[in-house]
Order: sequence, then structure tokens, then C-alpha cells
Amino acid sequence: MDIDVNLLKELRERTGAGIMDCKKALDQSGSDIEKAAEWLREKGMAKAVKKASRISAEGVFNVVVTENKAYVYEINCETDFVSSNAKFKEFVAKVGEVIAASDVADTESALLSKNSDGETVKEMLLSFIAVIGENIILRNVYKVEKKPEEVFGIYKHNGGKIAVVDVIEGGNETVAKNLAMHICAQNPQYLDRSAVDAEYLAKETEILKKEALESNPGKPENIIERMVEGRLNKELKEVCLMDQPLVMDPNVTVSQYLKDNKAKVVCYSRSLAGEGVEKKACNFVEEVQAQLK
Repeated sequence: MDIDVNLLKELRERTGAGIMDCKKALDQSGSDIEKAAEWLREKGMAKAVKKASRISAEGVFNVVVTENKAYVYEINCETDFVSSNAKFKEFVAKVGEVIAASDVADTESALLSKNSDGETVKEMLLSFIAVIGENIILRNVYKVEKKPEEVFGIYKHNGGKIAVVDVIEGGNETVAKNLAMHICAQNPQYLDRSAVDAEYLAKETEILKKEALESNPGKPENIIERMVEGRLNKELKEVCLMDQPLVMDPNVTVSQYLKDNKAKVVCYSRSLAGEGVEKKACNFVEEVQAQLK
């Protein structure tokens, strides 16, 4: 059966499928482009399911802001090459549009959200897997809300490898953005000392006391206690946001910077792409040989 070249071109542009696959789809559908697209999608989805068990440890976080809501989500792929690909970035943005329009705050709800064509995000993922050739996963979807008078600070590092969202009361967008950049660089574990959990303090105190006793045998108990207190204070300055020296100006703490700008931290989050996903170690030579078989 002769295939219209223009139909073939349109189908390929619409689906991203290979030329031979498009030709076969048009053959199967009697040159009906809508049926051909549906046929390709069905076949593409079948291929995508097989790829869905592969490890996806690369990818990015993205943030979509709509007035007083910030939607944060992570999309993973298998290789850094794909995560920097223009098509991947475009797909990440499209997923964000659906998540924001659907106003969802968790991954399960996000996957069931539908775009303007009635396609769920889950279906979008499967279709994109067929186009890109790698397993693509959506995870870690959450929403941050603020009051109208509060300010968002948004910062994405290295194309979204790290994403930070903070909310401040008072101050301005510059202050909020600087705070987000600081959080990205310093990765504070707690807002301030009042937020440090008792279990962490007890464990660190015990470890520091053992270290002090071993390195200072014979020292009086009260001296050891003061040494432990000093070392613990130093450690807390490193892990508590308000005590950390500001990255932009190490001469002032974050607490002082916010005070000078009449600002107060309401909340913050820092997300690292691929965190918790075990990367597969592989032998490159063996991988190439396997593909050549």
C-alpha cells in the first residue's frame, strides 16, 4: 500500500515514533491518521510497560507557582543525558501544568490528574517512555501554600537537581530568594535549636562525651561537660538554619540577616533529585556487548 508522505510526516511529528513504525501504523489503519496514532500509542504503551521496571535515578525537581501555591514534583529518568534533553524539559513543564491546574498535593493524585485532552499524567508518562526510550517516573509531589501577604523564595540548582522552596513573612522576594539559595548550599537539618529533636541531642551528647573522655583521660567531670557543651553548640550552629553564617555574607548569621530585613521564616523545603533511588552499577563494556548481541 502506497503511503502519503505528508501523512507519514504528520504522524511522526505528532507521536515521535520511528518512520517504519509510522508506516506500519498507517498500513494497519488504512491511512487513517487518528487510528494510526491510537495504534502507535497502544504499541508504545506496551513497550513502555516493559521499560517501567528499569532503575530511574537521574532526573530533576521542578516548581510551578500559581499565586499562593507552589507545586513541587520530581521526574526521574535513567540517564543524565536524557534529563538535560530539551524534550524531557518540555515534558516536565507539561506535567507541571497538569499538576497545578488539578491542584493536587501528592503523587497518587497527580498521576490520576488529566490534561486538557483527557489524558492522565500516568498515560502521559507511558507515552513519553515510548518516545524517549527510557523509564520515566513521577514521584515526590507536594504542595506548599502561603498567605497572600507572605513571600515565596524559589531556587533550582543545576537545572533542578536541587529545588528549594521557602516562605517568609515580611521581607521581599530578594530576601526570600537569597534564603532559598543559602538553604540549597548549606542543607540545614533544622530551622532552629527549638526544632532539634530530643533523640538527636541525646545521641550526639553521648557520642561527644565518649570522644571527650577518650581524648582527655583523667579530666574532671565538670570540664568534660563544658567540652561537650561547646562541641555540641558548634555542631548545632552547623545544622540549624538560623545559626548558620549566611552564604552571601558569612559575617552575619541567617537569623541576623532576616532580622535586618524585618523577615521571619514560615517554612522551607529542600529536595534532591534521585535521593533514595539506588543507582545500578554496570560494566560499560558488558552493556555494549549485550546490546550488540
